[in-house]
Amino acid sequence: MKFKGFMMIIRAPFLLLAMALGFLGASIAWYKSREFGGDFNLGYAFLAGFGLIVAHISVDVWNEYFDYRSKIDFKTYRTPFSGGSGALPSGLVTPKQALWIGIISLIIIISIGIFFTVVKGWLLLPLLVVAIGCIILYTPFILKMGYPEWSAGLSLGILPILGAYFVHTGEYTISVLIASIPSGILVHNLLLLNEVPDVEADITAKRRTLPIVIGKKKTAIFYSVLMILVYLWLIGAVIIGAFTHVVVMPVFTLLGLLTFPLAFRAIEGAFKYDDMSKFVPAMANNVFVVLLTQLLIGIGFILGGVF
Repeated sequence: MKFKGFMMIIRAPFLLLAMALGFLGASIAWYKSREFGGDFNLGYAFLAGFGLIVAHISVDVWNEYFDYRSKIDFKTYRTPFSGGSGALPSGLVTPKQALWIGIISLIIIISIGIFFTVVKGWLLLPLLVVAIGCIILYTPFILKMGYPEWSAGLSLGILPILGAYFVHTGEYTISVLIASIPSGILVHNLLLLNEVPDVEADITAKRRTLPIVIGKKKTAIFYSVLMILVYLWLIGAVIIGAFTHVVVMPVFTLLGLLTFPLAFRAIEGAFKYDDMSKFVPAMANNVFVVLLTQLLIGIGFILGGVF
């Protein structure tokens, strides 16, 4: 297996999402340690971040492996953001190599999970079970359920934030759950928009993604509503803190609102689903919104802890 093939099948550029999630989760934990006392272990932050990257690799590789087995990789309209990497169909990676990468990544994730469970507490175990279940079952089962996008929003959005927070504090709080919701929605929307170009190919594999179930136009509407909800959620969480003196998200997290112009462009482009020359730029804007919004929220938590 060549290095190029390895980088393709793990979808290296997409790993920025895992890094953003790890950063945000650690930022929340650091903010809480500054405001209310408690431990913050930089080593744990890096280990948890590494675990998130490996988890993301696992998701991508298993998806590539099953897509190749189902022959759907030969039917997709490939874009920089959807349709698979092409590593298996091109022969740069063999199915056996992909399978081993998927297995090894799972072993690493489970090992890191066991370590944190022993060190920080058994309450981490249910989160790990759900996350690993979503990784393994996503392509062969969840994708055929009619609304698979919830799985990405949960396992690659909300749970990483909760887990990254738990490894420092040994607990879950309502505050961190509220802070994780924007990530869940953003990752949900990342998958949702990326599924649109694959509708025809996904139908041949008997998949039931939301764009297939409700159609592309309603998908664009649903995507738009959820995207706007992210910004309303940020504002609401800050306002709640201002009026109740229970700081859920510090005012600096409103930095996340700076990505709204990009989100607006993504929303506009989401309705151009029949014109790939306009839809692909919308997908690009969507990726930038997902990454930058979480980065800015994380910076907001750090500034909240400093000031």
